[in-house]
Amino acid sequence: MTSVLNALTRKPDRAGDRAMLDALLDEVKVGTLSTVVDGLPWSVPILFARDGDAILLHGSTGAGALRHVAAGAPVTFTVFAMDGLVVADSLFDHSANYRSAVVRGALEPADDAKAVLEVLSDKLIPGRVAEVRDMTSKELAATMALRLPIVGGQWIVKGRQGGPSSPSTEWTGVVPMRTVYDPPVTHSGETPPDSVLALVDSTRR
Repeated sequence: MTSVLNALTRKPDRAGDRAMLDALLDEVKVGTLSTVVDGLPWSVPILFARDGDAILLHGSTGAGALRHVAAGAPVTFTVFAMDGLVVADSLFDHSANYRSAVVRGALEPADDAKAVLEVLSDKLIPGRVAEVRDMTSKELAATMALRLPIVGGQWIVKGRQGGPSSPSTEWTGVVPMRTVYDPPVTHSGETPPDSVLALVDSTRR
């Protein structure tokens, strides 16, 4: 059944498909997990990764709110990417180019916390997993790994691209935006690992 939860009621032409959803989830590194705890809204920004048809999350086993959502409480997970500022000749017509998504459902415990952490790490710093020591049993025991299935009818993705919607003889246009990495700041040791150097180089081409 179509509802405000699974269909756009305003500007439906901005709706995207599953390919757009996957691309956005693969690009963005932080999302917002939201639910209701004791009758009050609860939200937390959290690192994540997509693995096929699921969103992977992790946190501390000591986090009470995470235990709440791990028990099956309904959640929403939202992500947003800003692609550019749209500059018009009036404040009313200023806008932004963006992509956003909302995924609804219930979290479930992941079977392999180590695998979840490796997928998350490889998204943040590709290749880093192969450079670090194995996790200890104590570290794994302190880690809560969760997955949010991506189910048809329980997500919305939308976006805007292009310039101002109204014609003008004044200057109008778009200021593109992107994420870049600055040179690493050393805390210990001498030379940054290959994975870190490659990450920095990836946004400077």
